[in-house]
Amino acid sequence: MVSGRAWSSLLALLKVPRCGILWPQGNDIVEKADLRQRVSEIARILLPLWPNEKPLIHSSSCFELLCAVILSAQCTDDQVNAVTPALFSAYPNPRAMALADVEDVERLIRSVGFFHTKARHLVLSARKIMTEYGGKVPSKMEELLSLPGVGRKTANLVISSCFGAPGIIVDTHVSRLVYRLGLHDNRDPAAIEKKIRENLQKSRFTAFSHALNRQGKYICRARNPACLSDPSSCPLEKLCPRRGL
Repeated sequence: MVSGRAWSSLLALLKVPRCGILWPQGNDIVEKADLRQRVSEIARILLPLWPNEKPLIHSSSCFELLCAVILSAQCTDDQVNAVTPALFSAYPNPRAMALADVEDVERLIRSVGFFHTKARHLVLSARKIMTEYGGKVPSKMEELLSLPGVGRKTANLVISSCFGAPGIIVDTHVSRLVYRLGLHDNRDPAAIEKKIRENLQKSRFTAFSHALNRQGKYICRARNPACLSDPSSCPLEKLCPRRGL
């Protein structure tokens, strides 16, 4: 965990002010007129601190990434990364996965949650990729959403990581952080994606998503957010109403 002193030194080096725009305290929701400015301020602070735009789940191709993100639903990145080497060794491409027996896939991913459903989705998605998309992972949102087990989080991650298109990836960490910051009044991923889309430059969608993900995963944790024990360890200390805490 990054200490408060380390954060202060890094913020000073990057010339990021500790004050910035002061957020309302308590459970207030940011007013619509101020939302764009405040989202921009959060991005200005977080993007230099979390510059890595690569997914934390391991993959070496678009198909592997698609499969890994399907597996990641209600599952940690570490759990996914533990099973994918054997899975991708056995089924390295859509053709191989399309020919797989679902029960064989289940045995390889048994340690992840909902493995029965996820194994079926992997095989059915691969078959659809083979029959409808020429054996290649599709690059359009609508086409990706037509694949079994693929929602907007998965589709946005694939189009941004594989095809360079701007994507807003709303996972559990992003949803939690947006709620605590008071930027939205619920944690519905589709609504959060829409809110960010309306209030941030398109060119920053992907980088902002990954920065929020890292901030939520490592600092604004679900059960033990850093601010509760050491407020100075969070770069958004002066900007956050700590909604729900």
